[in-house]
Amino acid sequence: MDGNTKKAHEAFSQNAGKAVETLSVWADANQRVMRELAELSAVTAKESVRLYGEIAQSMVQALSETVDNAQKAFRLLEGHAQAVTKSAERLSTTAEQAGKGIQETFTSVVTKMKEVYAA
Repeated sequence: MDGNTKKAHEAFSQNAGKAVETLSVWADANQRVMRELAELSAVTAKESVRLYGEIAQSMVQALSETVDNAQKAFRLLEGHAQAVTKSAERLSTTAEQAGKGIQETFTSVVTKMKEVYAA
């Protein structure tokens, strides 16, 4: 082997060694990045499941409270309806009594007027 060939061979060997070292560095970096991304994905998935669980729990609680509140509101409306009904019954009784009183008054007026004009 002549001197130029030897130098070219040494340069090629050095460059090949550097290329292999470069590839090794990038492969190691790629592996680290992939590991970090995998861990990030796992944590994101766990966090998503936890978040969805919390949201579902709060929805169930809100629904339960809504049902409780709806029942309370229904009982309140039922109480109001009963109060309105009782009030209407009292007003009806009072109106009926007033009607009878007015009728008795006009009957009395008619009787008195007949007496006045009969005399």
